[in-house]
Amino acid sequence: MAMPGVAVVWRGDREGRRAATSQNNRFHRVFEELAAIGIHAEPAVFDEEFADEVRDQLLRVDGVLVWVDPIHDGRTRAVLDPILRDVATRGPWVSAHPDVILKMGVKQVLHRTKHLGWGTDTHLYGSYAAFREAFPEQLRTAGPRVLKQNRGNGGQGVWKVERIDPLPGAAAAVRVLHARRGSVPEELPLEDFMARCEAYFAPGGCIVDQPFQPRLPDGMIRCYMGGDKVVGFGHQFIKALIPPPPEGPDSEAAQPGPRIMHPASAEPFQTLRIRMEADWTPQMMAVLGIEPGSLPIIWDADFLYGPRTASGEDSYVLCEINVSSVFAIPDQAPAEIARLVAARLSISSNPSVRQSPGAALTVNS
Repeated sequence: MAMPGVAVVWRGDREGRRAATSQNNRFHRVFEELAAIGIHAEPAVFDEEFADEVRDQLLRVDGVLVWVDPIHDGRTRAVLDPILRDVATRGPWVSAHPDVILKMGVKQVLHRTKHLGWGTDTHLYGSYAAFREAFPEQLRTAGPRVLKQNRGNGGQGVWKVERIDPLPGAAAAVRVLHARRGSVPEELPLEDFMARCEAYFAPGGCIVDQPFQPRLPDGMIRCYMGGDKVVGFGHQFIKALIPPPPEGPDSEAAQPGPRIMHPASAEPFQTLRIRMEADWTPQMMAVLGIEPGSLPIIWDADFLYGPRTASGEDSYVLCEINVSSVFAIPDQAPAEIARLVAARLSISSNPSVRQSPGAALTVNS
């Protein structure tokens, strides 16, 4: 019997595709762990220029692991996602499937799941007209807000917005700070800022509106998931949405701290682990209509610390789910990825099973 094979997809140019091996890229640990359990993995560097070539390659393997950002140097996944959908209908499974990304890996999920224990006072504006009508009053009555475009990465389209009390007769004004690295606060009329956001309502677009979390300086906890189980944590003191120090936005003091990785068993995060595995992930799956076998093999949920409870315990507020390109990952994650790949390959070897975003492919995790 031939060794089962998977393709590992990431973005690169023609030379990167020609030169790619299992060892000369940041996913080398994933390749090593797959090889250790008898699964052949091959690089599948993608670019729109040679998209058909990549599609042909993906149709020759049993499964596809994808690490491609939704936005990269102005390019999107508009070409890649239809290819992945087509491949998934022809036999190979794809993780993460583009339709699952559209359910989980967009900011809209913060609104759809706001009633879960990870949620907060979250609003969604589905059109520019709705945004213009509702946001000024929301900002006036609810304090500083964080606006997020539906799809993006690296802080693109994420803004802290706080109202500046206008002088008598003056137009409403705001102080805004973009989450992209190197940004500085800016003061401008509210009307002008809202006009700037109109681009976020391109077809399929929306804006999600959450309260600013005052405990942001305490850091962000990234909860790494393999299917429906926690595979590790990363804690980082981030600087996005925090005004830069006097030394300036490019100074050393303005840079985020390193993300400190922890195993799933790390004691400080056990409450979060229990909530993710026992409560929030199953509830999210029910709300979004995602079956266990369609969960991404690797994904993460970013949490900020919410208000402490009356007894002094931490609460957690979900600020983002990342699905498209989750990396770097904890040391334990590559082995878990390989184990889950083996389970998916075992399921997909049944010729009567074909992947769809709602396919009930149960993976024991």
